[in-house]
Amino acid sequence: MEELKIFKKDRTYIGTATRDEIHIKGLWHETFHCWIMAEIEGKEYLYFQLRSKRKKDYPGLLDITAAGHLLSNENVEDGIRELKEEIGIKVTMDELTYLGVIPYEKELEGFIDREHAHVYLLQREIPFEYFTLQAEEVSGIFLVPFEEFYQLWFGNDKHVAMVGIKEKENGERVRITMKADKDMFVPHNDSFYKDTLDAIKSGRN
Repeated sequence: MEELKIFKKDRTYIGTATRDEIHIKGLWHETFHCWIMAEIEGKEYLYFQLRSKRKKDYPGLLDITAAGHLLSNENVEDGIRELKEEIGIKVTMDELTYLGVIPYEKELEGFIDREHAHVYLLQREIPFEYFTLQAEEVSGIFLVPFEEFYQLWFGNDKHVAMVGIKEKENGERVRITMKADKDMFVPHNDSFYKDTLDAIKSGRN
């Protein structure tokens, strides 16, 4: 059974626990988040993954490009494996911009998530056909305009236009252009989205 390092809220290390125990008790643990940003024809976009409907948590919702838990025997840098595993993109740490640790808390019935999220940014335009999706984790990739997403969350916009691909159970891919509202994204806390988007704004080249 997977074990993760556990911490106090101030990031003081206190030991290890299983993933199930961590989410039942609401223990602080470390995660790796990587956002991919592309500039296309002078406009900035974020890549969002579409979580597989097989996922226990937030199935079928749009989320961080690639993210995952750090195991008890891993360093932060080991989290880069998530990009290869989930979306088939191989990069080195030197290609990423470190945006810092952003705390994240979310409570649902029977599930408490308290993360010290190590957040990174990769600035690269990647054609959709270059992505290899881990079927049990990810079922699509979408490009969402950065500023429009910001306004969706913190402005008056009700929808954001986006384009992407969705992979069917048989492996066939379909290209999709659609409008999305906030309900189509993982409901991370407003403070987490705000801190993350502001960090991306500051950290981009």
